[in-house]
Order: sequence, then C-alpha cells, then structure tokens
Amino acid sequence: MQLDDIVPWGRSYREYRAMFTLTDEDLGGRIIGVGDGPAAFNAEAHARGQDVTSVDPLYAFTPEEIRSRIRTIRPQIEAGLRANPARYVWDHFPDIEALIAHRLDAMERFLEDYPGPGISARYRAAGLPRLPYEDGAFDLALVSHLLFTYSDHLGAEGHIEGVQELLRVSREVRIFPLLTLDGNPSPHLDAVTAHARAAGWNAEVLPADYIFQVGGNRMLRLSRPTA
Repeated sequence: MQLDDIVPWGRSYREYRAMFTLTDEDLGGRIIGVGDGPAAFNAEAHARGQDVTSVDPLYAFTPEEIRSRIRTIRPQIEAGLRANPARYVWDHFPDIEALIAHRLDAMERFLEDYPGPGISARYRAAGLPRLPYEDGAFDLALVSHLLFTYSDHLGAEGHIEGVQELLRVSREVRIFPLLTLDGNPSPHLDAVTAHARAAGWNAEVLPADYIFQVGGNRMLRLSRPTA
C-alpha cells in the first residue's frame, strides 16, 4: 500500500473510551486496536500502564512520512467538514476549529510515541483479513472507523471475513460506528449480525457514549460464547 492511498486521521484516548464505552475493567485486559492509524489511544493507554497493541498498514511508514501526509490531507478533511456541517453533531466539539485542534493534538501524541516501522511490538504494520497473532491473543478488539465505514469499498463477505478473524484473535469485538463515510447506515450490518448469530456468536447493537456523525451513536459488540 502506498502512503498516498491512506488518509491518516486519529482520535484521542477520551474519544476511544466514549466510542466503545470502555470501562476500567475493559482497559485492564489485553486490547488490540485494528485500523488505529495515528490515534493517540495506544500512546495514552501505555502511559497509564494499560496493554494495547495497534495494527494498521500505516505503520509501514516513518513518523516523518506520516506527519507529512497528515499535513497534506488536513485541508481536504477541513474542507469536507466545512462543506457538510449538518452531517455532524457538535456536542463534543463546539466548532470545526476545536475539532481540528483536538485531532491534531491526538495525532501529535501518537507521533511522539510511535518509533517507526518494526521497532515496537505495540505498533504492527498489518490489517484485516489476516492478523499476525495467535488464537485468543487478546481479550478485546476495537475497530474504529474501518469496518462499516468503508462499506462502498468492502462488501458483505469482506466484512464477515474480517469479523471472523477478529474473533479468532480476541474473545470480544467492538466496532464503531455503524455508518458509512457518507453518514448512511451500512448495508452490511444485517449480513454480519446474521452470520454471527448463525455461527453461535453473541451479537448486539448497543448505544455508544459518543456521537459525531448524525445517527452515529451505536456500536456492534460481538463475542464468542464462554464455555
């Protein structure tokens, strides 16, 4: 994958806690963030003594390359926000300037922590549908703005393959949001939940403590039944 194909845009630890309704008990387990990009969640969790591993194709690039790419795509992100402000709920952030500042702070926190490709086991250049971990390596997998978000690029079978892999490496999976980039409900949610239940997994759509996209305050929680 080329860096020009990636739109790196990261969120903070506070946002992750709200998006996935993470409790202190959740944060005490082994967590994998899939598609974390330049989010600050790993860095801030590590500073708190929490066990978080992040995987993303972005981690094949150096901090300097990622920083340069963020500078390049920032005007594009900001222009999209200004063109469509009614698509978003301005509760967590009072305005676009505050949102941009918060995200830039989060990404800078990531860049201060991320040492570069292959240096830290906390950051692995990998992604779905194949994760380089053993079965049951994690207690909780978090997927932020990847599955369902890119429903135009990944079909129902790709989503199902992705959640199967997530449940191979983790006993529980939480996916947020359940909307596409355009703010529409993902057409693949029903197929994923139907497959999950047919496979004997637990699947439920739950409210999240976070909303930015209009209608985007729900997450999908999947888990394997306990023996």
